[in-house]
Amino acid sequence: MRQVFIGVDVGTSSARAGVFDADGQLLASARHAIRIWHEPGDVVEQSSDDIWNACVRCVREAMAASGVEAETVAGIGFDATCSLVVLGSGDRPLPVGSHGDASRNIIVWMDHRAIGEAERINATGDEVLRYVGGTISPEMQMPKLLWLKENLPGTFNAAAHFFDLADFLTYRATGSTARSTCTVTCKWTYLAHEGRWSPSFFERIGLADLNDDGHARIGADVVKPGTALGQGLTTDAAAELGLRPGTAVGASLIDAHAGGVGTVGARGEDGAAPLEGRIAYIMGTSACIMASTADPRFVPGVWGPYFSAMLPGVWLNEGGQSASGAGIDHLMRCHPAHSEAAAAAEAAGLGLLEHLERRVLARVADPSQAARLAQDLHVLPEFLGNRSPHADPGARAVIAGLDLGDGVEDLERLFVAGMCGLAYGLAEVVDVMHEQGIESRTIVISGGASRSRLVRHIIADATGLAVALPSTAEPVTLGAAMLGAVAAGAHSGLPDAMSAMSGLGEVVTPAGPEIAAFHAAKRRVHVLMQGLDRESRSIMSTAARA
Repeated sequence: MRQVFIGVDVGTSSARAGVFDADGQLLASARHAIRIWHEPGDVVEQSSDDIWNACVRCVREAMAASGVEAETVAGIGFDATCSLVVLGSGDRPLPVGSHGDASRNIIVWMDHRAIGEAERINATGDEVLRYVGGTISPEMQMPKLLWLKENLPGTFNAAAHFFDLADFLTYRATGSTARSTCTVTCKWTYLAHEGRWSPSFFERIGLADLNDDGHARIGADVVKPGTALGQGLTTDAAAELGLRPGTAVGASLIDAHAGGVGTVGARGEDGAAPLEGRIAYIMGTSACIMASTADPRFVPGVWGPYFSAMLPGVWLNEGGQSASGAGIDHLMRCHPAHSEAAAAAEAAGLGLLEHLERRVLARVADPSQAARLAQDLHVLPEFLGNRSPHADPGARAVIAGLDLGDGVEDLERLFVAGMCGLAYGLAEVVDVMHEQGIESRTIVISGGASRSRLVRHIIADATGLAVALPSTAEPVTLGAAMLGAVAAGAHSGLPDAMSAMSGLGEVVTPAGPEIAAFHAAKRRVHVLMQGLDRESRSIMSTAARA
């Protein structure tokens, strides 16, 4: 009987489901928005019930569009952002803010309320911190949990489960409390290379409570991604999703890591799928830059090295940009021509950035030359801090060279300058990885902006590396579907699934020395703006204390 697999991807603003055949061909997909609350103080929250309901809707719609029967679905996998889900006894949601609204039981990854707690944890200098790039981020779960304990002790003490969002989804689907090596290693300080938590670390940072009952609230059972969980879909979950009870469910991945699985092991034209030498770059609301190595590589300011966090037996380093898509969207909204351009894009049935890209490419003979439109306009797009390599959550955006131009062509220049800024941030991470012996020849790019020719050319020219596009339009949901395929026994493991179900499409190579020199000059300006931001914050911090 024909087998198909479902991947469910939960990003920051939406849930998406894809139905794939055994060769990784997309049969159908569907998307639903999810609700998000923003409040002053860098507070960002969501609802686990709302997210689960969005997953249910998009699975049902994707299945209907695919035309396949539920009996043909052999497995399903989930990925999600690394957000913190809090459940009390009986799986009831618990509030994570002073508002007391229990439906808002998720602290989103981009919530920075725990910056102070992260600083205190980092001040301990504990050995565990070596495996998060030397500095824990407020995006990770330990600072958030410490904030909950100190600010909402009622919620903290009543919590029966603290889940990474991806693990919550598999729990809701199967009833299994097993955590994925991916989530707990990358965001919860689990030491996968030793197969253990560090009780002394929890004691040292004021979270000794997490040691109770064999770490039951955060994960007593840790399994590799793609492991078949429980007895598969429970009767209730299957009824909601429109699938068969017992359908295999694979242990989860973080969304960016699902993108890595769906791209970095893809077959090239020669049929080979080399892992080392490739970097996965997943562009979404934020961006992740991931490299796999046989041996651990300690890269200052870059998360990891994580053992078996994405692929079994392999070490992972994870760089990132805290605001990529979100930063460019915000940058565009700040310009006077935004409304005019957005209206024109809507009339043409396009997204704003696609509309701007088409206009930009129409102005140049070669996509690589488009970067010259931003010769005297520079954007450091660190609106939400620098995740790596500087590990500075206080960093902020800087724009240099902005004039009074208020037309759509001026907006286009700003768009190009912003994309150049993102590319230079990526190049910084690639360079520090290279300094620690991580080879890179090709960037395999996925996510919303990856389909842009302009973006791919700017990245290739700024980094000096080839930029490859996956053959599938849905590499993240494909990565999640591979989890279901492995859980169903269709493949022996993720490396086998990656080779069988994914491939590379178009490859862009750097344009040459002339445009490389142009980007090198803009990168020097990029570094100057970073220094200006740090110095200005230092000056004003001193003034505030005076």
